Amino acid sequence: MKCALVGSRFFAASVFEALRKEEGIEFTSIVAPAADDRLALAATAAGVAVHVLENPKIVPGHAIAEGTELIIAAHTHARVSDEALARSRLGGVGYHPSLLPRHRGIAAVEWTILEGDPIAGGSVYHLADGWDAGAIAAQDWCFVKKGETARELWERALAPMGLALLSRVVHQARAQGCLPAFPQDPAFATRAPMIRKAVVLTEEVSATTTSLVVSIVGADRHGIVSSLAERAERFGANWAASRMTKLASEFAGMVHFEVPRANADALATALRGLDAKGLQVVVARSDDAAVPASLRSVELKLVGEDRVGIVSSLTKILAERSISIENMHTEIVQSGVSGKHFKIDAHLLVPAALSVDALRQELGALASEMMVDIALGERQLAVPLG
Repeated sequence: MKCALVGSRFFAASVFEALRKEEGIEFTSIVAPAADDRLALAATAAGVAVHVLENPKIVPGHAIAEGTELIIAAHTHARVSDEALARSRLGGVGYHPSLLPRHRGIAAVEWTILEGDPIAGGSVYHLADGWDAGAIAAQDWCFVKKGETARELWERALAPMGLALLSRVVHQARAQGCLPAFPQDPAFATRAPMIRKAVVLTEEVSATTTSLVVSIVGADRHGIVSSLAERAERFGANWAASRMTKLASEFAGMVHFEVPRANADALATALRGLDAKGLQVVVARSDDAAVPASLRSVELKLVGEDRVGIVSSLTKILAERSISIENMHTEIVQSGVSGKHFKIDAHLLVPAALSVDALRQELGALASEMMVDIALGERQLAVPLG
């Protein structure tokens, strides 16, 4: 049985390692999103050639070798094109960690937990047009434990189930030369889009506070952060943001305090007093808390599946609309079973003439282009009591 495997990360690598050791199964093509992906590394170590996708959204026809009998999709977000499917005698099948047609989409396991489903399952389905909508070739089910997380459910039951189902389907195709195909009932279909509070826009202006940005460098020791916090509390300052780290044996940090204007000078003096304790302290003050009338202060938060080009695409849109970035923090985090997510937190200055709705449309277009889910929402300013 000549198979092509399209996939990524641990699950695809596990499918590759399990099936290649079985008699009568040969891999003609391995298709991965990157040369350093776990599937690509496993195939390379086994001496199997790897096709690295140029476009992460689609598997082209030439990625599948002539003579392929079955394409297997295992943890891939790239669509297998019609041209690719046409190169395979039996077409292609993929594993989806839900009882299709329930929870069609990229976050099926997460939605299983969110919906409180007592039973979960896995489906091997025929690759076809639509969102996980192809006919079912094989299914299995399991109970969901009380309090179980999406990752725990995936690792305990759904990943092993997927491996077993794919193995069963491949052996059936080899033995019978065909695959079962039971159409899904669309009446029971639900969607499971990626779970993200991806972009939130907030406008915040305070005319009653002063911003102090404090830089601290010195020999690392206990109590540095506590000393900063104690002085901030003494003068009624809010610890708005901070970045701290240990480099070699040195402590380095930056803290943004929002302090009542009447207390700003006293807090700055108290912070500079830390020089006597062997720390180098620089305090920068900004009394211009109010943004000019021609600009709005906007906070942006974005979360998406990690991929090349998110920052460049986002900043290009902002620059083209004369939006300034006051500060930006990015990080990569592991989330659920969907893999690595890329996060951006940024403070922007947006021209008053540009409406939030217009910016929402622009970022919505970016979301579609980057294959991510984006949600926008304005947070209203709190109304002072009394």
